[in-house]
Amino acid sequence: QVQLVESGGGLVQAGGSLRLSCAASGTIASIPSMTWYRQAPGRLRELVAIITLGGSTSYTNSVKGRFTISRDNARNTVWLQMNSLKPEDTGVYYCNADIIGQLATRPQSYWGQGTQVTVSS
Repeated sequence: QVQLVESGGGLVQAGGSLRLSCAASGTIASIPSMTWYRQAPGRLRELVAIITLGGSTSYTNSVKGRFTISRDNARNTVWLQMNSLKPEDTGVYYCNADIIGQLATRPQSYWGQGTQVTVSS
């Protein structure tokens, strides 16, 4: 059984920093991609950043230059370093991973429980 466990959210003033982490556990063979999403109140969930198994990254325009996604493949863990935070970064941040189980041939999508990030002005 695969689980994603997130940590690192909280309350921070504008201009501050937070680091989110997400660890995958279970019978895992490979994780082709790991992604951070966020959802602000009253808005749709949006992709924030994605990182592939090989380390290629992509970001939504609003966070480019401020957020950095990274991963440790040996630890099945992904991080999101968030700097120069703005009030509009407020929301629930979710970790998503496409995971191939040890007995599987195709990836399945898994979600973390979400962690609240609140940026005060």
